[in-house]
Amino acid sequence: KAVPSEQHELSHSKRTQTKKETFNCSEYGNRSCPENERSLGVRVAMYSFMAGAIFITIFGNLAMIISISYFKQLHTPTNFLILSMAITDFLLGFTIMPYSMIRSVENCWYFGLTFCKIHYSFDLMLSITSIFHLCSVAIDRFYAICYPLRYSTKITIPVIKRLLLLCWSVPGAFAFGVVFSEAYADGIEGYDILVACSSSCPVMFNKLWGTTLFMAGFFTPGSMMVGIYGKIFAVSRKHAHAINNLPENQNNQVKKDKKAAKTLGIVMGVFLLCWFPCFFTLLLDPFLNFSTPAILFDALTWFGYFNSTCNPLIYGFFYPWFRRALKYILLGKVFSSHFHNTNLCIQKENE
Repeated sequence: KAVPSEQHELSHSKRTQTKKETFNCSEYGNRSCPENERSLGVRVAMYSFMAGAIFITIFGNLAMIISISYFKQLHTPTNFLILSMAITDFLLGFTIMPYSMIRSVENCWYFGLTFCKIHYSFDLMLSITSIFHLCSVAIDRFYAICYPLRYSTKITIPVIKRLLLLCWSVPGAFAFGVVFSEAYADGIEGYDILVACSSSCPVMFNKLWGTTLFMAGFFTPGSMMVGIYGKIFAVSRKHAHAINNLPENQNNQVKKDKKAAKTLGIVMGVFLLCWFPCFFTLLLDPFLNFSTPAILFDALTWFGYFNSTCNPLIYGFFYPWFRRALKYILLGKVFSSHFHNTNLCIQKENE
């Protein structure tokens, strides 16, 4: 007699078989996966390139996570937002990119429909979570530069915790709700056949949810960020004229805040540049009767993934404290007692 889990698997298998018998799957052939037309050399090159990006994404963001978590000097509201954003990028590199790499190179999804939905839900959640984090960082920098006297009272640790809860919970509820309810596929002709017959990981957004995703998950927060940073740099120019009349310690703080805003503005710009083509394609595809070539959409998705690869490189280039922290991590000094009190700002960061 079958145990309940075995009965569930048997019933699921029967439902899948019934679907395949109901639909005409002849156009998908008899193979579980289509024959890969790429040569061995091309596949090796693709695996090497993508594996390199995954390695940088995982270990670069892990270094950022360890640095901010370990060194007490880095325990600031802004850095906690950056820490959470690095966790987002790390999770994308560790849990999403490896499976996407196999799918992209082999042109097939080997891991089943349920895991496909889990994979795509996390993929979508982490992408939207990143842009929500960048919005939060923009708000943080706005108060630091435009209202410096009110910054310490407005941007407190409890406020940061509430922002982080919002950054993670809203994208998570949206992504898992839309994907597992399959609301995104309502009204798409041929979607049931594709799910029943193909060995791909089909997640296609209809006109309603494609527009909703683009507007709520990308365009609106992206526009907010651009507007906030426009205001920040306008105020920075005004500060530049009066900076010589400030006391030296306040002068240095203004320069550091301006440099931090510039660096995070570059992070924001790279994110928008990397993810806009993918989100825009998701918006247009249902209006073009889903005619976007699969290889193009896959390439645009990886272009978005590379944003998570770029972030630790940007931090390493613009933040001297991150380069010093990385050096200490690689030398193993973080295992020494009391090393977390080390001063990472040996030189002025406003040079």
